[in-house]
Amino acid sequence: MDGKMSKGKNIENKNVENKNMSNEILYEIFEYLEHNDIYHGFFYLNDRFQNLLINLNIPFRINLSTIPKSHVDLYNKNVFQPNKHRINILRLSNPFTIELIFSPPCLLFIVKHLIHLPKLHTLIPSPIDYILNSTIIFTQVFCLKKLKYCKLTYRVKDNKNVLPIDFDQYEQSSIEYLIINSPFQYESFQKLFIYLSKLRHSSINYLFGSNHSQIDFYPIHLKDLNYIFFDLHSIHFHQFEELIKNFFHHIKVLRISTFNDSSYSHTKQWKELISSSMPNLHIFDMNNSYTSAMHRFLYLYLSGQFRSKRKDHTFHWQFDHDIDYYLKKHDFKSVKHINICSKRAVTNSVIYFSNVIELTIKNYGKMYYGSMLTALQQILPLKQLKKLIIDCNDIPVQQVINLICLTPNLHFLKWNFQSIVQTKLKSIEQSENFRSLSNTNKIQNFQILHCCSFDEIQIFINVFPQLDYLQTGEFRKQIVQII
Repeated sequence: MDGKMSKGKNIENKNVENKNMSNEILYEIFEYLEHNDIYHGFFYLNDRFQNLLINLNIPFRINLSTIPKSHVDLYNKNVFQPNKHRINILRLSNPFTIELIFSPPCLLFIVKHLIHLPKLHTLIPSPIDYILNSTIIFTQVFCLKKLKYCKLTYRVKDNKNVLPIDFDQYEQSSIEYLIINSPFQYESFQKLFIYLSKLRHSSINYLFGSNHSQIDFYPIHLKDLNYIFFDLHSIHFHQFEELIKNFFHHIKVLRISTFNDSSYSHTKQWKELISSSMPNLHIFDMNNSYTSAMHRFLYLYLSGQFRSKRKDHTFHWQFDHDIDYYLKKHDFKSVKHINICSKRAVTNSVIYFSNVIELTIKNYGKMYYGSMLTALQQILPLKQLKKLIIDCNDIPVQQVINLICLTPNLHFLKWNFQSIVQTKLKSIEQSENFRSLSNTNKIQNFQILHCCSFDEIQIFINVFPQLDYLQTGEFRKQIVQII
């Protein structure tokens, strides 16, 4: 009984203290909190706080994904609905949240309600339902008067059966950044761009068509559009060429990705297209898996004419090396991370990455024309590497040690390590490189993806004396011994 009375007095004292606080102090406190926390912490304290929150004069950025299901309905009633005219960013990700506010949980119902958010400038819906026709989505989104950034993600059951958009929109959209993370038909571009005169950035992660279809587009002047990224599927070069000629005359950055399509690998057609239809282009990145012909074109022509801001590069030795050895070596200075994923290496590569600081090796194999280390030194400066990931289990331990000896600035090592045969442990420890490595390496973070014996862990601790972090599996019977 005394405990309850004491607790009641504490609550009363806190209420008195809250009443004595000025609005200015409370506003300062609110600046450090999310609206979700402000609501649950203050709304039900008294009438003063309810009125204060209802009339709070700061932009609303609501994230309903962190609110428990039991609280969403009240939050919607007391905060979301009264303040919908002030919301400029709304993020919905939890299915139950969408179901409570927009019933049923369908993207089509969500976009119809968005018209009641007149200040909304950023929209990133991630719905859980499937759609058959995306026309109504674009129609409703384009009606939002203040919308600047739109990232659409919708689900389809069959990528190839998505209908093209077809609508009549009479007002221009305010959208400047449009990202479509869902299948989009090549045939829909005319309808899309006619209402996007302010578009600056366009990205579509699954743009598909038919290699044999021919669409007669008519030109649209998109003077502000300067960035394009398309992941192309079943779109022949001559179709892509039509897009460039009709819509993308002013672009400065072009990034495309294709798969096994030889129609994109001819140098002459690209020279003509760029000079005639993309005079402002200065960054051009293209990924294409079509054998060495594509790589020859990409590295010898495009890399010499355009700057690239690509930070990562997947290096296929069997493709990338297949360029005439007498040609001038090209340096990709923007690349910071190299991913080696082939089983053959050569030592006459004309491709170099002078600023790489991260290296991932996914395949090792035994079909090397010479030393693996020699091959690596031909494409990147090993001495400046800071991070090394060995995501394969067939590289001999001695090869890894030799590699680390050439990377004196390495701080992070992740290794898909397999156990060392017990008889080889001593010979490895006695090798000259091993002994010198313990005195020179700077590795502080070491992660092993498989279980290690106590003897193996002890070796690693001895060879990496500056370790701050060690992650490894362990055999249960050796846990006490390791500790």
